[in-house]
Amino acid sequence: MNFDFLLPVEDNIVAHTALLPNQSLGKSIHIHSKKNGLPDIENAHIAIIGVKDGRRAVDNFGTGDSFSPIRQYLYQLFPGNWFSKIVDLGDIPKGNNEDDTYFAVQEIIAFLIKKKIIPIIIGGGQDLTYANFRAYDKLEQTVNLTVVDTKFDLGSIEEEITSESYLSKIVMDQPNNLFNFNNIGYQTFFNSQEEIDLLEKLHFDCYRLGEIANDSKLVEPVMRDTDMVSIDIGSVRRAEAPANKNAVPNGFYGEAICSIARYAGISDKVSSFGIYEYNAKLDEKDQTAHLIAQMIWYFIEGYNFRINEYPFTSKKDYKKYIVPIDDTTINFFKSNKSDRWWMEVEHHHNKVTKRALIPCTYQDYLRARNQVIPERWWKTFRKLN
Repeated sequence: MNFDFLLPVEDNIVAHTALLPNQSLGKSIHIHSKKNGLPDIENAHIAIIGVKDGRRAVDNFGTGDSFSPIRQYLYQLFPGNWFSKIVDLGDIPKGNNEDDTYFAVQEIIAFLIKKKIIPIIIGGGQDLTYANFRAYDKLEQTVNLTVVDTKFDLGSIEEEITSESYLSKIVMDQPNNLFNFNNIGYQTFFNSQEEIDLLEKLHFDCYRLGEIANDSKLVEPVMRDTDMVSIDIGSVRRAEAPANKNAVPNGFYGEAICSIARYAGISDKVSSFGIYEYNAKLDEKDQTAHLIAQMIWYFIEGYNFRINEYPFTSKKDYKKYIVPIDDTTINFFKSNKSDRWWMEVEHHHNKVTKRALIPCTYQDYLRARNQVIPERWWKTFRKLN
């Protein structure tokens, strides 16, 4: 694919890397610069891309104008004991119109995923999630999408795509590749009861901010069954991430959003990761840029600790637990490597019995032993049947 349309990382940020210690990320990331051109992506594992288009970001004018502060802080960080090759491809510029930007995002993400390179997208409006989603059309697969946001951003199918209406397009537009949608961190008073009821009717999984704040481990099985992740930086409380005109007083703390990013990175299934709605003009003392740099660091850290234990390769690596409940039986599997759990959902398609494995928690197993069918089992069963 021709990457000539990509803008290089700004000269002052590239020059700053010369002053960094040899052990820093700035010295190990392969950076797209004016002087050296595009980096070689052969054998790369992760590619960072900015998208400089915020035209459809509702009430957040200026988002996507500059990602230099994020890169500056990211390059200053030190990697762990990582094996991954990381490239920074620079930025996708604004197209002549929004659809041109979407097309560029879609093409480059599809290309990278086919090459088994995980794109880390920095936006720009969260409407770019739609372009990211449509990149999977070329991969001919269903998609599980997880969004971290205070709102569902459903809008209506009649509206144009914006940062507050992209989800309805993902749900309704053809080809309809969406299998499951998860929202992490929604706040009830920002979403109508009709929207909450609709997502429940569609058997989607939505977790309130308080649920995750009380038990962040709920995020792990969600991410384990996710293909793409979209984070609105407005899901972080304003005091910790002011660089968003729609930021609100309540939200995730910095350490919590970094933990969510790490769970996304460690998932064997996540193949694209995006952080949106960063507005450099509103960033007091570059606080949000510093946080986003750390979120990216935690995602990469998680990636380097992937176990690659799913799909299952050998039965000897797992313990099977059979739990009879009323007229059915649920098979649970526990990994000997990581102690993570899965459960089996039996369903019927064209008179053929099939079985799907879905991630779960130890608490789901305990509920089943107490003769309570886990909620995530029910939702998956209804969707498959």
